[in-house]
Amino acid sequence: MSAQTQHNAKTPLVLKMGGRLLQDNNALDALLKVVAQLSSQYPIVLVHGGGDQVDSWLATFGFSTQKIDGQRVSPNEQMPVIAGALAGAVNCLMVSRAQLQGLKAVGLTLAAGQSLKFDVNEKLGAVGIAKANDATLLNTLLNQGFVPVFSSIGQSDNGDLLNVNADLAAAAICQLVQGQLVLLTDVPGILDADGKLISALDGNAAQALVDSGVIKGGMKVKLDAALETAAALRRSIVVAGWQQPEDLLKLMQQQAVGTCISE
Repeated sequence: MSAQTQHNAKTPLVLKMGGRLLQDNNALDALLKVVAQLSSQYPIVLVHGGGDQVDSWLATFGFSTQKIDGQRVSPNEQMPVIAGALAGAVNCLMVSRAQLQGLKAVGLTLAAGQSLKFDVNEKLGAVGIAKANDATLLNTLLNQGFVPVFSSIGQSDNGDLLNVNADLAAAAICQLVQGQLVLLTDVPGILDADGKLISALDGNAAQALVDSGVIKGGMKVKLDAALETAAALRRSIVVAGWQQPEDLLKLMQQQAVGTCISE
């Protein structure tokens, strides 16, 4: 099945936002205006990262930043700063800009209501591997017309804060609510070796691009999240740019946008 055939009014739309979008209020407002239009047709869940803000905060506090395979190494001593940036400053910004567009936004961490549960990726420090757990809180909010806004902060079984890659967090939230996942990024979608947009991609073609080094780092994490979700939900996932907010409307009208990823 293609992404263009599966939308119905009861399927929540899970949008992952990140990158430069979160540092440009005009672009964020334009996108959230479109999200507000869509909210009359679909339950909406927003999941955000904020890597640039985290980099800036860590530098302010004298910490350095390291990434492995596109994911941030998050030592325990950095977690108060990382959580402050993501669950504090960026989440508050997202909620306030969403409210300006008339959305009833609610700021949450991934652990709220035990929505997700987490294993710890010891190789990366205090980094969580998120799995769907309990949809009660999310469904309650969606049924009442609220828009959950998740920062990518989780917690371990003993209560320690965990940093979670926002693409992977969005994938887990999407699986929790059986939603339609759109990963918004700074580029129009997944690009080939010549920088041209790939309109459709399945697991085999994706692996070939990874093996040849065309897809790596953060985009590989996005691709992994999309493929895992496509397999779990038997539904295509879209990776698209945020620069043309009206593309979201096209997508929900069954028009092809960005890169459509299937199993």
